[in-house]
Amino acid sequence: MRGADKLLQEVGGVPLLRLVTERALAAGWPVTVTLPPDASDRRAALSGLAVETLEVADAATGMAASFRALAGATAGPVLIVLADMPEIATSDMAKLIAAHGDAPDRVVRATEATGRPGQPVLFPARLVRGLAGLRGDEGARRILAGEDVLALPLPGTRATTDLDTPEAWAAWRARTGA
Repeated sequence: MRGADKLLQEVGGVPLLRLVTERALAAGWPVTVTLPPDASDRRAALSGLAVETLEVADAATGMAASFRALAGATAGPVLIVLADMPEIATSDMAKLIAAHGDAPDRVVRATEATGRPGQPVLFPARLVRGLAGLRGDEGARRILAGEDVLALPLPGTRATTDLDTPEAWAAWRARTGA
């Protein structure tokens, strides 16, 4: 992002981190937001929201640091929602939670309408401790390998629209008018 914080980019006048967090809260599960040290701007964006924040001292080592922190803070289940995915709606998260209720021992994973795997992913309690062994920016691919994953298709490319660069943001804004 060339120095800009992608999670503080505004969507409809609201920082993306706050928008995604508000959507997660509306889905009805408790929300924990992982934050790197010295994330005062991100903390300010969350001001007034009923969320737990969890400082991740080694956040700079990659996404797995947040997963490890979550594994140490809860026994699960855990719905992991990446905050740089602006198209994930409250209803999408609610569908994953409902699917988990019907299949509590299975991983529930959002996909594109075409079936391409994406985010969010709901990990059953039995897999949460495994998140503690992840490293770097690999995500949870190792944990998902060999699992009978319940795929939950979301409309279009919502499950894979991930905005990591100024160019991706510009293209998304041009496409959506956001």
